[in-house]
Amino acid sequence: MLTRIDHIGIACFDLDKTVEFYRATYGFEVFHSEVNEEQGVREAMLRINGTSDGGASYLQLLEPTREDSAVGKWLAKNGEGVHHIAFGTEDVDGDAADIREKGVRVLYDEPRTGSMGSRITFLHPKDCHGVLTELVTSRADD
Repeated sequence: MLTRIDHIGIACFDLDKTVEFYRATYGFEVFHSEVNEEQGVREAMLRINGTSDGGASYLQLLEPTREDSAVGKWLAKNGEGVHHIAFGTEDVDGDAADIREKGVRVLYDEPRTGSMGSRITFLHPKDCHGVLTELVTSRADD
């Protein structure tokens, strides 16, 4: 069962410059940053608020580390902006299977490692009214 908006992913050309914009304009600070080699991105998670289920909502700023990454290709085609929306779930495997049974293409056969040790998968944007959608199960100690 999807429980919350976990994050909104924003693709950018210059992570440091984009982080500074969100800090100076809205007062958001970096909660976590990392490089995800598998996804080919450098990212910063800006925490917006906590939630009653122990999770939180974030803005995820994504800068590609290589041109052939999914985010790199997306930036080349679309420019900077909203890349995806992510919904939090306690069971990414179960929810992905349920959604797949409803005819929505799930992009990964098995969930992968995402930000802060989470487990993630994506749903095809053509099956979600043009929106790349991510399902996220946060690491147990978050």
